Amino acid sequence: MSLHIAAPAEALRRRCEATTVRTTSGECGYEDGAVVPSGPWQPLSDALFRRVMAPTTADTLIELVEATAIEPHVLNAPHVTRLGCADSPGLALTTTVNYPDSTRIGLHLDNWDKLNYRDKASGRRRLCVNLGPGTRYLLVCDIDIQAICRAVRPDYATCYPHTDDLRAYAAATLPMTCLRIRLAPGDGYVAPTEFLPHDGSTEDCAAPSSAAFWLGRWPRGAFGSRPVR
Repeated sequence: MSLHIAAPAEALRRRCEATTVRTTSGECGYEDGAVVPSGPWQPLSDALFRRVMAPTTADTLIELVEATAIEPHVLNAPHVTRLGCADSPGLALTTTVNYPDSTRIGLHLDNWDKLNYRDKASGRRRLCVNLGPGTRYLLVCDIDIQAICRAVRPDYATCYPHTDDLRAYAAATLPMTCLRIRLAPGDGYVAPTEFLPHDGSTEDCAAPSSAAFWLGRWPRGAFGSRPVR
């Protein structure tokens, strides 16, 4: 299990839901083969809740943070890269767009660090802060890209993992659960987006929102000890 979320238990149950995934075909606004949540969203089962609650030894960790708890020096360290901001309309099942043709790509893997299969888990984590005005969600899957590549690529040991591998895995209807974690304005997350399939969503909120992003090598707890609610 590679998906580990650090948050108070009650906050995680209140903020988090789960569903299966599907691939798109001929759907307006989406690339064919994009992986998206199937719905309907359900509360976390007790078994899934226990699986995602982060142990103290987790190294591929998602942390939920509050923007007011982020100290300026944390964002100004030499290892940090500011990626900028993205605007998203409301009521979007997924938010990331392939800008050349404005189609949505669905759940995907980041590749800022250009890592091969062996090193993929060592990529920097991404910080995202919801600037509002609307609510956003982090979508994230419970399987990592190394496990996906082992399932779909004979040459996995020498490959450079790609979103196409995730799409092949989903098209084969192999086991995968998608979680969504609610982020109110001012909330954020730190996540290994090079390693776990993910995207943003504004599915249940009519208001648009903006998000700011950074990449860095932050240790667990770097963004303060104030728990999200």
